[in-house]
Amino acid sequence: MEDGIYHGKPPVGKRLGDWFKALPGRFKGFFFGIGGKFKRIPERTAARLYYIKNAPRPVKASMCLPGLGQIMQKQIVKGILFLLVVAAYVTYMVLAGGEAMYDFFSLGVVPANPWLGIKGDNSVIMMLLGTLAFIFTGFYIAVHMANIRDAQRTFDYVARGNSTPGFLQSFASMFDKYFYVTALVLPVIGVFVFNILPIIFMIFLAFTDYSGQIVLSGSLVSWIGFANFKQLFSTGLIGSTFVKILGWNILWAVMSTFLNYFGGLGIALLLNKKIVKGKKVWRAFPVLAYAVPGFITLLAFKFMFANQGPINYYIEKFGGTGKLFFGIDSKWSARTIGWLVNAWLSVPSSMLLATGILANLNPDLYEAARIDGASPWTQFVKITLPFVIFATTPVLIGQFMANFNNFGVFYFLRGGLIVDGYFLASDTDLLINWLYSLSIDNKHYSLGAAISIIIFIISSVISLFVYIKSPSYAKEDMYR
Repeated sequence: MEDGIYHGKPPVGKRLGDWFKALPGRFKGFFFGIGGKFKRIPERTAARLYYIKNAPRPVKASMCLPGLGQIMQKQIVKGILFLLVVAAYVTYMVLAGGEAMYDFFSLGVVPANPWLGIKGDNSVIMMLLGTLAFIFTGFYIAVHMANIRDAQRTFDYVARGNSTPGFLQSFASMFDKYFYVTALVLPVIGVFVFNILPIIFMIFLAFTDYSGQIVLSGSLVSWIGFANFKQLFSTGLIGSTFVKILGWNILWAVMSTFLNYFGGLGIALLLNKKIVKGKKVWRAFPVLAYAVPGFITLLAFKFMFANQGPINYYIEKFGGTGKLFFGIDSKWSARTIGWLVNAWLSVPSSMLLATGILANLNPDLYEAARIDGASPWTQFVKITLPFVIFATTPVLIGQFMANFNNFGVFYFLRGGLIVDGYFLASDTDLLINWLYSLSIDNKHYSLGAAISIIIFIISSVISLFVYIKSPSYAKEDMYR
């Protein structure tokens, strides 16, 4: 830097400070953008009303009753199929859907009483059935909109002088022009049933008081708004536990990702040297460690560091004093062992990934750098590291997320321990471990659901931010 001007890339601290200084402007632009979208609502509404008013008769008929516009345009079979969808939805809503939607908001009115033989309402089932009813309604709305677009598309096609396409022609286009839609129907349904529905149900659960006490007593579940989130951000024991575990969780994820990534890269660079003999043999040792199931490795390390385990045996044999590596007061020793064990499990995969990437590096770059007098460290920083990070940023983000939600390490090494100052947790538990302890072991289901939402928000925001700021996104053309 000369006279306050940086030649080349500014230091990390300067760039980080500039990023924080720009935050108010970014928030301002974000909210102004939202305001602009709200300002355009009347304009868009007017355009839609104009379209509805001036739409052709078949399209207006399809707006009123799906399938009617197709029948008016002599597409009888297609129109009947749309009418069958309407009939199925109306029948479902009359027989079950309407009641399910009402029960979703009330979550039942009759509590169970085994002594009097009253079965009562099942609030959780009502919530689930109500969620399904809303999903079916969304599906019906999507079909209704598709029916309107199809009627408009057919009208425009005929208006250009073409004959009305028959059912077989439309059916054939589903496997030709619109094959991507046809092929995705079943996967999308599967995603909704097995992924979207549980996620939506979990989100709803976070805004209730559902817990083990309610399950045992047969009481009704109630909507309580943001009460669970308020507990997590309060000054009480639950709030302080959340803050401490969150801070430790972030430190754990950052350090674990750093150790695993650069540990694997370091081994790959070492084995990439020409002077190293027997490279296949040396590479085999980490791969063998990686091939052993993770929980077996974790249980083996737990035994090794146990009070009467081999590590303490040799410490005492050589005149030392045995140590409680996983005791109540062994906070940092347990955390350090967790980092090392996790590195033992994860470094081999990073090594294999880095080995493949280093094989694609152009050796002429290093030759030119040596001619220019660049040191090995300069070559690593300027050539190797940027290329490897560019190629592995998505994997690096995946490793960070896996470490952030690493349930197994401390569950097997130190699971079940509760430390003073923590609510049903220990000082090595991550958010995912605390979530498990709250929901599975202690039946605080709604509080666990609230924590899972926070985990999702933190993970998604960090992943998106890191990816956008990474060379893989910002400088893609440079490495092509």
